[in-house]
Amino acid sequence: MENTAVALNNIEKTFGANRVLRGVNLDIPKGKVTVLMGANGAGKSTLVKILCGVYARDGGDIRLDGQEFHPETPSQAIRQGVVTVHQNINDGVIPDLDVASNLMLDKLAGGDRSFFFNPAKNRREAQKIAERMGLEIDVSTEVQNLALADRQLVAIARAMAHEPKLMILDEPTSSLSASEAKRLFSLVDMLRDRGVAILYISHRMSDIRRLANRIVSMRDGAISGVFEEDNLDYEGAVNAMLGHRMTDVDIDVQASGSIALSLDNVILKPGASPISLQAHRNEVIAITGLVGTGKSRLAETLFGVCPVEGSITVNGETYAPKTTGQAIEKGVFLCPKDRGSSAVIPEADITRNITLPFLKHMATLSFVNKRAERRAAQELISKLGVVCQSENDDIGTLSGGNQQKVMVARWLSQPCDVLVLDEPFQGVDIAARRDIGRKLRETADQRATIVMVAELDEALEIADRILVMAEHTIVGDHINDANINIDQVLMEVAGQAASPSGHQEKVAS
Repeated sequence: MENTAVALNNIEKTFGANRVLRGVNLDIPKGKVTVLMGANGAGKSTLVKILCGVYARDGGDIRLDGQEFHPETPSQAIRQGVVTVHQNINDGVIPDLDVASNLMLDKLAGGDRSFFFNPAKNRREAQKIAERMGLEIDVSTEVQNLALADRQLVAIARAMAHEPKLMILDEPTSSLSASEAKRLFSLVDMLRDRGVAILYISHRMSDIRRLANRIVSMRDGAISGVFEEDNLDYEGAVNAMLGHRMTDVDIDVQASGSIALSLDNVILKPGASPISLQAHRNEVIAITGLVGTGKSRLAETLFGVCPVEGSITVNGETYAPKTTGQAIEKGVFLCPKDRGSSAVIPEADITRNITLPFLKHMATLSFVNKRAERRAAQELISKLGVVCQSENDDIGTLSGGNQQKVMVARWLSQPCDVLVLDEPFQGVDIAARRDIGRKLRETADQRATIVMVAELDEALEIADRILVMAEHTIVGDHINDANINIDQVLMEVAGQAASPSGHQEKVAS
């Protein structure tokens, strides 16, 4: 079709005995945002890697602007007009180089054969690209000194320098604040208006409602539903993705036990109001708020990454860890936000990724009991529904959502007094989110559980109690029952609260 940028016909891909793609048929139109949804293991990543030239397809046909498209390398895919901005921003930029070098890198590497490198000319051409993309960034700035959102915009601008026919965006807002996401959305709107076909991979309702012209669901390696602009049925798309209806999660708020963690006048940032709170055993607390409001800072303070300013007690005893090792010894665990750089051990298998912090508990005279280690891994793989061939698989063979399950499994493998999880649902689909949430609640009776989440629906699905953070302090505390005032929670998340007179006012910092 004239308006089709990419046409995929009967695409097949098999890894060993695992048939990952089963005859995928999909048209991606020009000038529209096609949102791709799929549970972990549905085949999304494999499909994208075939489009990017990372994998070769085993069967089927791909046409780009009506021409046969069969890239053998990512660089070939880029030259032909298919570019990808990955979830890990550093896959799209080189932090040690300045913005100009990043924007011009592909041109320089791909055939600018001038004997002498002209830095001034390089900056001028990069500035033109930046201006064309609406980026108000000093191109002489090193990328590592930019905010996360600006790095992402540089990655997109670098991709747009190739004048792509298809732009693939993989979970692009997973680490962005609301204001940063708005900048990204404006850029996506501009690309769409220019006629670029956009394949947008996300499960975030806010993203989908803002951007989608179409929603495509994948399940078991095939397309299971296509929802067009006049019928953008989010619930239908999720049902097609899961293969069954999405039932609402009905939280039965549990009776809390003894106090496991107490914070008294803890200050996370100079000038911020102090935080005082108590977390009980058998209680799951969700702390929500916009990106940058201090959730991760609080998590890192509890885990000994940041110094404690104020008073913290665990089981009634003073707690001021100077290292993460001391925090673990005191019974406080943290599942960190960025699994790629802070959690996953890429050289290790699934078992060792689960057991690594606790090997001494499985060792006798410095010898690890391999049988006990495998048994612990197998049990958690089963309980969390990790999709893999065996516990001996390399962690890198798993999808992002299944890697996230393994990271949660790591911190569930041993008992603790306080378990903190920073954005455990980042980059995972709804089914995986439910699996993780269910397991956290099932095992919550002997500890206090604190979950940092950016999305309110994630908090509502998991918590007995919901706290709201703004300006590095707690601005709201709500029991998650039928009487919870969602409008009030949303006002607090936005940085506003109701004054005694009934008017809204900005929460003081």
